[in-house]
Amino acid sequence: MNEDLRNVVLGVLATGVSASLGWLARTYLWRRKLRRKQAFFGLTDGSACLLVVNRKAGSERTVHNVDVSALIELSALIKDCGARPEIVQHDEARQGLGDRAEFCVGGPYSNRRMAAHLSSLLPGLTMNAEQEPAADRGMFRVGGEEYRLVNGATEYVVLARLTGGDGGRPVFLFCGQAAVANQAAARHLARNHEKLARKYGSGPFVLLLKVVNSDAYGPDVVELVADVTRAARTGAPATAPEPAGS
Repeated sequence: MNEDLRNVVLGVLATGVSASLGWLARTYLWRRKLRRKQAFFGLTDGSACLLVVNRKAGSERTVHNVDVSALIELSALIKDCGARPEIVQHDEARQGLGDRAEFCVGGPYSNRRMAAHLSSLLPGLTMNAEQEPAADRGMFRVGGEEYRLVNGATEYVVLARLTGGDGGRPVFLFCGQAAVANQAAARHLARNHEKLARKYGSGPFVLLLKVVNSDAYGPDVVELVADVTRAARTGAPATAPEPAGS
């Protein structure tokens, strides 16, 4: 074999080895990222999780079309983790916490399971489920503060990751004052789960988010109002977000 041919063969071998190492590195990083995502959501390859749906106001079985959009976004997130969602109506989800990961959508006025979660897991947070007076409908109370709904302008939603029971699987709550707020929380989780995982790890968090001018922007413009984890779980004062640049 002359020198030129030998150099060509060595170059081809080096390229092949380099490509193989690059593929292995990318595969390793992708798998590590997937495992972290699965750990945060309490999901594993082939596992099943609960996707608990609420009902549309004034209906016994119908789901609000905006909540359907939220369910679609959550289903895509679950399938990305290699798991499968089992969609269950709120009044048919009669099982405890921890055995399977759970995603629960809707306020306590349209979702009985959400009402149970708020009562047992978040005693320091209440949401007004009464129709009158209209100004207080859907109002959150937490940490000594009140947060009222202004339809189309300011809608609040609680996004929470909590654990309970013996299995250790988390339950995610999307408890909004309006259907668009539920979708906004689902989208916020999908976009920011890596940041949330870095900050909270596998621990609990309860975030109060504000959907800004949904009449114009839909569920896309969301602001963090406060981290109310301690207040919601114990009744202590809420923690406001840190100023930008701090």
